[in-house]
Amino acid sequence: MSAKNPRDVVLEPVVSEKSYDLIQDHNTYTFVVDKRTNKTEIKQAVQAIFGVRVVNVNTMNRKGKLKRTGYTVGRRKDAKRALVTLAIGDSIDIFEV
Repeated sequence: MSAKNPRDVVLEPVVSEKSYDLIQDHNTYTFVVDKRTNKTEIKQAVQAIFGVRVVNVNTMNRKGKLKRTGYTVGRRKDAKRALVTLAIGDSIDIFEV
């Protein structure tokens, strides 16, 4: 999967209060990634897209929530998130406020 486009691996950043706290406290950025990728592919994709040095990658698979509208029950999509820790001194500009 190394020939895959890095933009197909990293789908979108996670924008939440918790993710911004991780950026300030631990220099850790959170992304939604493709479910089929592994940590090495995520590391290479983040380094290729943003030009930073990645120290550590942690991943988690999240089940989609059950949502109900009247009698109809549906489910949100499952998602895989990656917590990417960068080297000291590196940062990603799209997260800066």
